[in-house]
Amino acid sequence: MKTTAIRLLEQGAANKMNMETVDLDFPGDGEVLLEQTAIGLNYMDVYQRSGYYPLDLPSGLGLEAAGTVLEVGPDVTDVSVGDRVVYGPVLGAYAKHRLAPAARMIKIPDGISDQIAAAVLMKGMTVEYLMCRTYPVKAGENVLFHAASGGVGHLAGQWGKHIGANMIGVTSGKENCERIIKHGYAHAIDRNSDDIAKRVREITNDEGVAVVFDSVGKASFDASLASLAPRGFFISFGATTGEAPAVSPSTLQHNGSLYFCRPSLANYVATREDLVHSANAVFDLVGKGVLDVSIDQTHPLSEVADVHAAFEAGTTTGSTLLIP
Repeated sequence: MKTTAIRLLEQGAANKMNMETVDLDFPGDGEVLLEQTAIGLNYMDVYQRSGYYPLDLPSGLGLEAAGTVLEVGPDVTDVSVGDRVVYGPVLGAYAKHRLAPAARMIKIPDGISDQIAAAVLMKGMTVEYLMCRTYPVKAGENVLFHAASGGVGHLAGQWGKHIGANMIGVTSGKENCERIIKHGYAHAIDRNSDDIAKRVREITNDEGVAVVFDSVGKASFDASLASLAPRGFFISFGATTGEAPAVSPSTLQHNGSLYFCRPSLANYVATREDLVHSANAVFDLVGKGVLDVSIDQTHPLSEVADVHAAFEAGTTTGSTLLIP
């Protein structure tokens, strides 16, 4: 069959993405053919498009989507034709139809729409692995979370509040500060006007935070380091402003015997068992109303270049969806 998909012939600016007509074969062993209804946008898409992460070219783009199973290949037992499913991370999500491995499919629970599923899966699993497995956050702990007004940040504030942590969010501007308070954060810090580390010390009575989750990288590194309590955990999981500087053992020693970690979602959901565990944890909290998923931007797939530009400029909030 023929379908439309975004293809990348060379990495670089947002205009390097091209909408093309492509041919799809029947699903092979362990594969499914999907008709996709909603595509989630993640900052890793930007990393892969720009060249920050290497790709074998030409390539598809996008890692997360929801849709309906149209056909299944041999040896597929976990899903059936007609099932509503969501998946991630699997490269090539920017498409109307696609072939994908059945082992990465998660059935969407009743009561959760395709759009909510596509908006929450990877961002929710990111929060789950960060706050439940990389550093298991505990009730009463002070937690600092950067980029709190983004899709991951919105979910992290709510998840942390559910655990009972004192969530401190960093964002930009008065409006975003007011917004994240509604998404679980007890305190909001405006990176445009506040001294982040100073405000953290004020909020925590000079104790500092037990853990900082930092997806910003270079621009926030010093503030994150200065915000930690002795024996605190620095969890660096992104680099939207460029790679954080190298961390020497003596830096960790002299700043209070700190721990530094650079985890990745791919390693935490590499097995089918871990994927299902993480996805189920996310959908359980969505179903219980603990997680309110904010879909703040919805655009047709044809506008993907403009969407990437806005994403990189930091002008989006919550989750962004592409509709094929």
